[in-house]
Amino acid sequence: MSQPAPQSGKPIVLGIAGFSGSGKTTLARELARAFNGIHFPLDNYYLDLAHLPPAERAHQNFDDPALIESPLLAAHVAALARGEAIERPLYDFPTHTRILDRTETIHPAPLVVVEGLFALVYPDLLPLYHLRVYVETAENLCFERRLRRDILERGRTEESVRRQYADTVHPAALAWVRPSAVHADLTLDGAENLDFKVEEVVAWLRQRGLFTFSD
Repeated sequence: MSQPAPQSGKPIVLGIAGFSGSGKTTLARELARAFNGIHFPLDNYYLDLAHLPPAERAHQNFDDPALIESPLLAAHVAALARGEAIERPLYDFPTHTRILDRTETIHPAPLVVVEGLFALVYPDLLPLYHLRVYVETAENLCFERRLRRDILERGRTEESVRRQYADTVHPAALAWVRPSAVHADLTLDGAENLDFKVEEVVAWLRQRGLFTFSD
């Protein structure tokens, strides 16, 4: 692919959503790489649960969109879209707390890829996107991918993964993630080849003149 650049000179913002295991993160990372952009996952914006006892924190439903500080998330995405740098919070997942007095400076880039379960859920985020993508993937494939990832990369047991999936992950996906697909401009098949999905996004951006492509 030739080197792309935003037609307007300002960052282009994409939102990518889908079930856990749909392939949305892999797509977001590849688009950010191809466009010299930023992969911007929602996970940094989980609420700080330091006010709760550790045992109670662990029992919160992290598959509920209410656990994300969406106003701050939207404000930061809007700033990046204006070409401004932000101070993104740092989240400590083992303790479910934000790291005090530390942030990560994120500078604007040609493409900002906002990715996560709830990327198309929050009303204050939707107007900021130039393109809204939903990755539609069969539920059995989503589960197989999540099971493999959690066992191999996170050291979890198969039983614990299955229990969490049944108790919170799948119900939340049906309640919030799947209905958010109605907001998508482009729906992609999560089982398709990654390069093909990237080309579909590139074609959409080309057709609408959002990016120019030069050698």
